[in-house]
Amino acid sequence: MATHPRTDPLTLDVIQLIGGVVARYHEEYDRAAATHALTGAQARVLGLLSLEPMPMRKVARKLKCEPSNITGIVDRLELRGLVERRPDPADRRVKLAAPTEEGVRTARQLRDALDFAREPLAELSEAERTVLRDLLRRMLGEDEAEGWTGAEG
Repeated sequence: MATHPRTDPLTLDVIQLIGGVVARYHEEYDRAAATHALTGAQARVLGLLSLEPMPMRKVARKLKCEPSNITGIVDRLELRGLVERRPDPADRRVKLAAPTEEGVRTARQLRDALDFAREPLAELSEAERTVLRDLLRRMLGEDEAEGWTGAEG
């Protein structure tokens, strides 16, 4: 009797390992965020916006959560002076969420604090990291242009 492809031991092992990586990543992100009196979700939104200002709808899509969640997170980051809303130069009707100078500084400090994400990856060669990235993108059905932050609302 053939094993169902989704329940074979190798697949189950891979699923468990991916879950372990994600859990450790979130724990470390939450710990780093707490040192800045932020939630993990706020820190992940700030980190994403520090790469490029974007409309909240796009933030929600990238972080795989509801736009209303992002609006609340951006509101709280704005009150802290870490994010601001500004008109999109390409379409003045659209508002972009963008980090302030303090927000960019905080996002950099958060990234520097994430040892778990960085150190194990440093053990892999550039070729291995490239293969891993491409496999993860394929698993998520994402093209080369779309990145994944591993964040949610």
